[in-house]
Amino acid sequence: MLRYALTRGALLIVGLLVASVLIFLALRVFPGDVAQLLAGDKATPAQVEAIRQGLGLDQPLALQYLGWIGGVLRGDLGTSQLNGASVAAELAQKAQVTVPLAALALIIALLIAVPSGIGSAMLRGRAAGTALNVAAQAVAAVPVVWAGMMLVVVFAVWLGWLPAQGFPRDGWADPGAAFQALLLPALTIGVVEGALLLRFVRSATLQAASQDFVRTAAAKGLTRNRALLLHGLPAVGLSVITVLGIQVAGIIVGSVVVEQLFTLPGIGRMLVADVGTRDLVKVQGELLVLTGMVLIIGFVVDLVHRALDPRQREADE
Repeated sequence: MLRYALTRGALLIVGLLVASVLIFLALRVFPGDVAQLLAGDKATPAQVEAIRQGLGLDQPLALQYLGWIGGVLRGDLGTSQLNGASVAAELAQKAQVTVPLAALALIIALLIAVPSGIGSAMLRGRAAGTALNVAAQAVAAVPVVWAGMMLVVVFAVWLGWLPAQGFPRDGWADPGAAFQALLLPALTIGVVEGALLLRFVRSATLQAASQDFVRTAAAKGLTRNRALLLHGLPAVGLSVITVLGIQVAGIIVGSVVVEQLFTLPGIGRMLVADVGTRDLVKVQGELLVLTGMVLIIGFVVDLVHRALDPRQREADE
């Protein structure tokens, strides 16, 4: 297990380095000039060039990258080219919205997908099971923006239970208000992602039901569903763990859209604003952090799956 963890850790580091190179180069393809934006339309070429030199934009790309990644390795993501603010400090502040939003959305997705997916499989061939499966396919096809708008209409406009937009100015100083502000956005992501995961849980449950150990338990006197619940659910759980990394990636991507829709001051909304102003240092820091979150979660999920799967433990031994 230790050797596998070290190997996966090395691949994680390589993946982060490759991602940093791709992010850095991709942002340099964008049109526009940060120095010109800072200098203004009436600035002379000499003034623009002076700003460019001050930002280090006149240096070769290789030197710019090495300077940036060297700072990242020291825990310094740089400073904003527009306002001089620390990128790491702003990301830490915005993460207080994005991380709880993603965590709450994942919990909602699991609460929807796991019981509904297992129930759909156990009710296979019945009207209720078919209805669950059709509903999951329909919801999974719904765009996140449309789902969010519909939920706002129902829970914020018609029922008035939840706020439609915004986040408390004092953040988590008032946990109740902060949780309420995140509940509707998290529900928007969680419902769509839960519908996607439901179909996988259903498929994994049906596959577990066809295994020999479940059929043997049923042959010894247990009902088919009871044998599945007692002996097949561990296999279903392992299958669900394998796709959690993909689900988390979908949730993080969905949070970028949802933060815009609900005007949440998170990383996703900040990223969209910084792309518009071509604040390259902030954008590349934000993209690297989001990419790192996805890769690290995938790494942890992979290790947990290998630790819990008896077949993998036997392979390590």
